[in-house]
Amino acid sequence: MNIFQPIGKAFLGFLGAAGRLTLFAVISVSHCVRPPIYPRLIGRQMIEIGYYSLPVVGLTTLFSGMVLALQSYTGFARFSAESAVPNVVVLSMTRELGPVLAGLMVAGRIGAAMAAEIGTMRVTEQIDALTTLSTNPHKYLVAPRLIAGLTMLPLLVLVGDIIGVFGGYLISVYKLGFNPAIYIKNTWQYMESLDVVSGLVKAAVFGFIVALMGCYHGYHSRGGAQGVGAATTNAVVSASILILISNYLITEMFFAK
Repeated sequence: MNIFQPIGKAFLGFLGAAGRLTLFAVISVSHCVRPPIYPRLIGRQMIEIGYYSLPVVGLTTLFSGMVLALQSYTGFARFSAESAVPNVVVLSMTRELGPVLAGLMVAGRIGAAMAAEIGTMRVTEQIDALTTLSTNPHKYLVAPRLIAGLTMLPLLVLVGDIIGVFGGYLISVYKLGFNPAIYIKNTWQYMESLDVVSGLVKAAVFGFIVALMGCYHGYHSRGGAQGVGAATTNAVVSASILILISNYLITEMFFAK
C-alpha cells in the first residue's frame, strides 16, 4: 500500500490548497462589497491594469488579427471560399483570441507585478504592520486589485477586439485585394451581439482570476527573495492555466448545444 502514499499525499495537498484559495477568494470578495471602499487605490489599480497594459494588448491583438486573416485566406483559397475570411476574423477575435490573448498578456504583466509587490510586503512584514494599524490587508491590498481586474479587462478586450479586426481588415484589403466596403459589410453582417458579450464575460472572469492569483500567491509567499520569486512564477502559471480552463467552461456555457 505504500505505493499509494505519494498519490494520497499529493491529493490531500491539492485539496488543502484549493480550500485555502477558496477561503481567500470568499474573504476578498466580501471586502469588495463592504465599506469602507478606497476609491484612490481602486483608481490607481485601474490605471495600472488598464491604461498601462493597453500597448501590449493592442500589439498582440493587431498582429493576431493580421496572421488570422493570412492563414484563413490560405486555407479557404483551397475551397474557393475566400469570402469567409471576414467572418472568421471577427468571430475568432471576439469569441476567443481577444479575451484569451489579453488575459494571458495581462497575467504575465500584472499578475507577476501583484505577486511581487504583495510578496515583498509580506516578507518585509509590511502586511503585519497594516494589521497592527487596524487596516485589513484584504480590504486595502486585495479588494482594489480584484475590482480593477474585474472592470478593466473587459475594456481592454473590447479595444483589443477592435484593433484585431482592424488588423485583419488591413491585411485583407491592402495585401489580399478584398473590397473594403464588402469586407466591412460582411464583418457587420455575421457578427452577433452574443459573440461580443461572451468575449466580455470571459474577460471579466479572466481579470478576476489574474488579480486573485497574483494577490493570493503574493499574500502567502514565504522565505525572503526566493519565496517572492516562487510566488511570482506560481501566480503567472496558475493564472494562465485557470484562464484556459475557464475559457472552455464559459464557451461550453454559451455555445454548447
